[in-house]
Amino acid sequence: MSTHHDLDRRDFIKVRAAAGGGLLLAAYVPFKNGAFESAAPFQPNAFIAIDPDDSITIWLARSDMGQGVRTSLPMVVADELDAEWSRVRVVQADAHPTKYGRMMTVGSNSVRGGSWTPLRQAGATARAMLIAAAATRWNVNASELRTQNSRVIHSASNRSLSYGELAEAAAALPMPAQVPLKQRSQFRLIGTRLPLIDTKDKVMGKAKFGADMRVPGMLFATVVHSPVFGGSVGSFDDSAARRVPGVRDVKQIPTGIAVIAENTWAAFQGAKALRITWNNGAFAMNSADITASFVRLADSGTAAVARNDGDARGAIQQSAKRVSATYEMPYLAHATMEPMNCTADVRADRCEVWAPTQNPQSVQSTAARISGVPAENVTVHVTYLGCGWGRKSRQDFIEDAVHTSKAVGAPVQLVWTREEDMQHDFYRPATYNRFEGGLDANGRLTGLTVRIVAPPIGGGDGVDGSTVSGISSARYAFPNFLVEAVRSNVPVPVGQWRSVGPSQNTFILECFIDELAHAAGKDPIAFRQAMLSDQPRLRRVLELVAEKSGWRSPVPDGRARGVAIVEDRGGFVAQVAEVSFNNSQVRVHRVTCAADCGQLIHPGIVEAQISGSIIAGMAAALHGEITITNGRVVQSNFNDYKMLRMSEAPIIDVHLIDSAQEPGGVGEPALPPAAPAIANALFALTGKRIRKLPIKPEMFTADQSS
Repeated sequence: MSTHHDLDRRDFIKVRAAAGGGLLLAAYVPFKNGAFESAAPFQPNAFIAIDPDDSITIWLARSDMGQGVRTSLPMVVADELDAEWSRVRVVQADAHPTKYGRMMTVGSNSVRGGSWTPLRQAGATARAMLIAAAATRWNVNASELRTQNSRVIHSASNRSLSYGELAEAAAALPMPAQVPLKQRSQFRLIGTRLPLIDTKDKVMGKAKFGADMRVPGMLFATVVHSPVFGGSVGSFDDSAARRVPGVRDVKQIPTGIAVIAENTWAAFQGAKALRITWNNGAFAMNSADITASFVRLADSGTAAVARNDGDARGAIQQSAKRVSATYEMPYLAHATMEPMNCTADVRADRCEVWAPTQNPQSVQSTAARISGVPAENVTVHVTYLGCGWGRKSRQDFIEDAVHTSKAVGAPVQLVWTREEDMQHDFYRPATYNRFEGGLDANGRLTGLTVRIVAPPIGGGDGVDGSTVSGISSARYAFPNFLVEAVRSNVPVPVGQWRSVGPSQNTFILECFIDELAHAAGKDPIAFRQAMLSDQPRLRRVLELVAEKSGWRSPVPDGRARGVAIVEDRGGFVAQVAEVSFNNSQVRVHRVTCAADCGQLIHPGIVEAQISGSIIAGMAAALHGEITITNGRVVQSNFNDYKMLRMSEAPIIDVHLIDSAQEPGGVGEPALPPAAPAIANALFALTGKRIRKLPIKPEMFTADQSS
């Protein structure tokens, strides 16, 4: 996303005196429908307060779900401000319909999606005004002054003043028309590995996640939902539930049956004791039925064209060699470590919500709608999120909490059981994908067609962007390229899952690219490089990962290497996986990753996000699968929906490219290449193609063409 937009400086940054005579700046970022606007009104997304005691407060309008924004975003402001980092305090902003702009935290968007330049400008403007205040007081030219560690310094006279001493005077000055930003060589904080500001609180148990919230007079609750998608409550008997010690009440709410108790455990036990008769509705498909419906749609469904370069079908028909394959991807749950929870307090004239949410403004509007309280009287406090992955941008668990609090007339902390969480998700869509490619006599790609069948995540007609993302946006120079999408209406709820479309589409595309390379008799990396002549950043990460993984050196006995690449949300990533297969067990020994994510704010955070993404991608490759029987999810907990175990974790070797480009995505781009790199390594080792996830031992004995 481009961050270039025309802003009037006086509209962009507004200054007023803070309480106590300090300096308060608000950066205004116009954002609507996924793009920046140049028209008013402008909405603040970051505030800087400088108090007379030299403390600096930065308000954060993004949700922290482990990606480290409570450290990285303040670093951007503090660097341009030349602030003393030890005096910086970060405060999580409450939801506001307009005050902070778009607060939704998704799509690796916290830094790259409009925060980078505006936050730099906010810090630089504050610094310029402090310098101007000091120049006025000393009657010197501002060009004679410099800043360092929250002080303005006049080297010629050896005088200095702290920001706190200058804050009130700076607030009274006119706004500078233009403020230069630092050159990269001048950064003091950006690009360094500062200790994360919240690590100690997390280690000591002081950090407040959603389930940690406590409110005076609070009750605890859980909700039982229909096990079948589209079902509803027919009747229920709550007599046994009410006899469970600690259970206070049972209420039917629009989304199911809520059990209210003195503690969460009692609520869970009461929920188990409920006797409910469900109206299951019309949906009763099994996973095999869903796949069969996808196949029918691939054969005869109406396809929307997502990309059509040249004449792909004609080029393939005239090719010296044709390659075709079908790939299937399963539904995946988010399975966040912290299950869905929300604390709500609905009163006659106000509503207060504490939520681990990625979308606080939607929480505010949802709570207002259900409670009947005006949105301006709804306060939403954003807690830490124990993992998000897109799941906590949804409102279903918020609705449960607000409905329940309204029904009992008291503050309620609602927590889903792990079973409810696993079986009532918005799943990553299952997909069915057909590829055909053509090669000329020299092994060069002549044409490629892809037909994807999937339920859409977004609404509206035409091509669902998430369905084709990662394929239609591929950076390869395909000479003739056709991408088609066919919509499925299977009523399994679907939603954004970490890295969304590329999480599955990179697997199918990068595996098929490997199939083409094999058919062409080409090295997989060389085959890719030949199609990336105009993509220097992808070529660079591909070259770097080949070097660092030892791609061209011998592989230890019993092992093989596979490669995959992606450009996703401004992050350019290449990975090589080194694997073995013994006693029907896939073992990933090492994953080497080269990444160009643009300007690095905090390299340690970037490395951690990349490592976590690789682990998540491996879990999806080796274990992840949600299956449906009679319209309901089979899996219910981590015993049958497995995460990657510590004993399965490989050595992860991350290499970051120092880049002067605008910051790109970090939290998601390293996930998509993990699965195809593993699958491509397994083909190199066993001669068996993996065209369906998760990877299972029986795939290596099945009759598959290679």
